[in-house]
Amino acid sequence: MNHLSEPELARTMMKKALSYADQVLLEGRERVRGLRSEGATASELSEMLASYGNELARDREVPFKVTIVGSPVTLHPVVRDEVYRIAREALANAFLHSRASSIEVEITYDSATFVVRVRDNGCGIDEGVLSSGREGHWGISGMRERAQTWAAS
Repeated sequence: MNHLSEPELARTMMKKALSYADQVLLEGRERVRGLRSEGATASELSEMLASYGNELARDREVPFKVTIVGSPVTLHPVVRDEVYRIAREALANAFLHSRASSIEVEITYDSATFVVRVRDNGCGIDEGVLSSGREGHWGISGMRERAQTWAAS
């Protein structure tokens, strides 16, 4: 609204806002559609994580890979989405903060557990940040809250 004296700038900003609103609407529809499906394959999760990791690695010279250990099982779409969001945040942290020369995601299935690990050979994370997060940042806290929600159910 502050740029209405500049019609072209206001038009550009409005186009961006409408485009973003369209993306949010499409994502919402996809999530609702996913809730109705029977389940999601493990390959969908690994493909989603591989796609995101490869996107992050594109501008960096850091090797990245995703591996699956065990026999994949079908995941409920909500579970898949939550695990994806946790792992996505962990990947972003690894690429942005670890100064690693190698980053990987390992998805492990066995008869009793399902584990997703994001590993790097970087500098590590400060214990204070790991336990309490960083003021004004919600990544680690959000990952922990998402994981605890599903561990309790």
